[in-house]
Amino acid sequence: MELLSVNVGRPRPNPWKGLDDTGIDKRPVDGPVAVTAPGPKGTGAVGLAGDRVYDVKHHGGDDQAVYAYAREDLDSWEAELDRDLPGGAFGENLTTLGVDVNGALIGERWRIGPRLVLEVSCPRIPCQTFQGWLEREGWIKRFTQAAVPGAYLRVIEPGEIRAGDRVEIQQRPDHDVSIALSFRAMTLEPELLPRLLVADALPAKDLEQIRRRVAG
Repeated sequence: MELLSVNVGRPRPNPWKGLDDTGIDKRPVDGPVAVTAPGPKGTGAVGLAGDRVYDVKHHGGDDQAVYAYAREDLDSWEAELDRDLPGGAFGENLTTLGVDVNGALIGERWRIGPRLVLEVSCPRIPCQTFQGWLEREGWIKRFTQAAVPGAYLRVIEPGEIRAGDRVEIQQRPDHDVSIALSFRAMTLEPELLPRLLVADALPAKDLEQIRRRVAG
């Protein structure tokens, strides 16, 4: 399991969400990139040095410090969409190879390179910026139906990473709540929501909303 690329965003106009800019245009970078915990949501800060988000209400902060997507899933989308999807095309910071990103358990920890430790926190929920960026009508619906959303991760131990670094699963929790399961529960299959309550590494705001929905 390894990193194929480490991707950092560059600001570009965002006509799809009524904001001046978006950081979804991420490109592979050479050399090491420092990764640290960015702090609370609301500042635009994310984990990778040189990157940031502009929709500060919905993105960024400790629980969404780093976004990972599997090369294998990008390859499947390439075939379906009939277009090239290089590393970073989905706005991901980490393009992985050999990592079951959507099968990763909430709270699972990855060691990447010599020092960095990340913890799987929650799935990516698609938005209008993502659909506009891909220029694909109905993309939010199609992406949601596929239930291969990729994973947000929080920073447990900071460190530097670069393309080619190994990814090792350091520890896994004793529940079965994966990224794919949590995504399905939060979107199209709310009957699955009670199963998420054991995943205490989900963001606190998400857990609060899930408890309210389960309670009715």
